Amino acid sequence: MAFNGLVTGMSDLARLSDARTRSISAENPDGARGRGDLATEGTGLQAARDLGQGWKVSPSIRINGGAGVTLADITGPGAIQHIWFAVSHGSWRQMVIRFYWDGEDRPSIEVPFGDFFCSGWNRHSTISSLAIAVNPIAGFNSYWQMPFRKHARVTLENIGEETITCYYQITWAETDIPDDAACLHAQWRRNNPLPYGDVHTLLDGVRGQGHYVGTYMAWGSNNSGWWGEGEIKFYMDGDEHPTICGTGTEDYFGGAWSFRMPEGKYGEFSSPYSGMPQVLRPDGFEQSQTRFGLYRWHILDPIRFREDLRVTIQALGWRSGNRYLPLQDDIASVAWWYQTEPHAPFPSMPDADRLEVI
Repeated sequence: MAFNGLVTGMSDLARLSDARTRSISAENPDGARGRGDLATEGTGLQAARDLGQGWKVSPSIRINGGAGVTLADITGPGAIQHIWFAVSHGSWRQMVIRFYWDGEDRPSIEVPFGDFFCSGWNRHSTISSLAIAVNPIAGFNSYWQMPFRKHARVTLENIGEETITCYYQITWAETDIPDDAACLHAQWRRNNPLPYGDVHTLLDGVRGQGHYVGTYMAWGSNNSGWWGEGEIKFYMDGDEHPTICGTGTEDYFGGAWSFRMPEGKYGEFSSPYSGMPQVLRPDGFEQSQTRFGLYRWHILDPIRFREDLRVTIQALGWRSGNRYLPLQDDIASVAWWYQTEPHAPFPSMPDADRLEVI
């Protein structure tokens, strides 16, 4: 995607524009020009007591259990270009991040915090991709381009019981947005367990024109043996049967042959457009099942639709007689797409117990 005044690739890096960069953090909560270090209260007040204003007085915020905060309230036009977080460990499924565009009442992005950053299992894994980067240790970065015309609001809700410490920075460009630029959307879903013979639905009910740009899955296998024979399917523009049908789960995520590398083991990988950066293995004691984190970005190959979109994936293993076995796994997913507004309502976000990773 190209926006007026925004850098979209190396070829644009040296081009000057009228865009202006702004950034919100705990030190500058409204991102105002020239007000980046004027805090006189905050989580660093005691550490900075000998130095005073301008010396890391407010590097973070604390969010009490059951409370929510507005991290960004921005007047447009513009586009969010980078988001960075560092958040208390073990709490990533107990927070929900939401983005609202242009004064809408319902969020266009509503996802548990960890899953938005491809970290659905509450355990760190290093991710080196174009859209999401997770760096040691648990430094969460998003590089999705998020245009808005009139207004952008970003909130973070702590649905757990414990107080969370949150460091953050949200950087955007003040710039004109073309008429044909769509807004970013993201939605989370989970089956735990997936009912026997059912498919996991990543996305349904999308109405309008747009393009699908990304998938993250936190997949917990509840059976022995291979779990990834299932096909991902994209139904668009009134399809009864899918227009796009994959050949297997590992194939969709850019791998092959069960991700075996070396023989008898899973080979984790993280590349610009796809990866399986996380494999959590049973330990013979309390860790009882293998869990996987996988992503696939359709940045250079967006899946375009004009009227509607539905995305599903099968969970298939093997049973006796060389037959497929429909699996009953714990499957959570995030789907990212751009579309015209207004968007259809999302399914209700489950409560903290149904989000939790055990």
